[in-house]
Amino acid sequence: MQSNTRLGILLMIATTFVLAIQDGISRHLAHEYNVLMIVMIRYWFFGLFVMAIARRQAGSIRAAARTSQPALQIFRGLLLAAEICVMVLAFVYLGLVESHAVFACYPLLIAALSGPVLGEGVGWRRWVAIGIGFLGVLIILQPGITVFQPAAIIPLISATMFALYGLLTRYAARRDSAATSFFWTGVSGMAALTLAGIWFWEPMTRPDWGWMGALCITGALGHFLLIKTYEVSEASAVQPFAYLQLVFASALGIAVFGEALEPNVAIGAAVVVAAGIFTLTRTRRAT
Repeated sequence: MQSNTRLGILLMIATTFVLAIQDGISRHLAHEYNVLMIVMIRYWFFGLFVMAIARRQAGSIRAAARTSQPALQIFRGLLLAAEICVMVLAFVYLGLVESHAVFACYPLLIAALSGPVLGEGVGWRRWVAIGIGFLGVLIILQPGITVFQPAAIIPLISATMFALYGLLTRYAARRDSAATSFFWTGVSGMAALTLAGIWFWEPMTRPDWGWMGALCITGALGHFLLIKTYEVSEASAVQPFAYLQLVFASALGIAVFGEALEPNVAIGAAVVVAAGIFTLTRTRRAT
């Protein structure tokens, strides 16, 4: 398939918008109900979506599930499921603005961990960018200047987990197809969250069931758009536009949930994003 960068950029922008809406709905529901239950129900829908996509790409469920590294694939799925729970918890304690400002450092974590995890070389320019990016995180967190919020660590933990998930996905791709990795991501996460989340079931109001339905739809739509994005364009060309999720989610947090954009958060997020885009650019040149 011929690469269409302009269409890929448009699809990535649409993806980030849909995922920001998903985050806003998650914030609303997790404020009222147990996080594990919310993510569990979301994963039920996501798991069915994953199986349908994997079957279409691989030809059958059995073909999609076939892997020579089941432990790695299951661990990836569990890691992503846990990461989503941690990030939704961050929305509850910190809101969308601060959570996404800190989470935006995950490409820097991927670059920093690509050496020890994948054995890839990281040049001095990228190490400088990584250092500057984490300086941006410190500007957001303001340790030693204000009373440090322990909750601010939550999105940082989420970013670290997501970075490790991304690296393990790249490692798994050396021996498994994208359809196989996608299948195990959804199925193992769905199974684990069902075992854990079913114990925290709470009755939901009718309007919130409507929001739950919207959460499931936006989750599946976001992943579908992301798949289409990478089908029509190179990942390195569109990845910088993934930072728009920070912009959309922050706008939603301010407009709908009454959150405030503090100057240190705005400055720190700008530093993190600039460092991340530079790192992505250097990575693209190196490949």
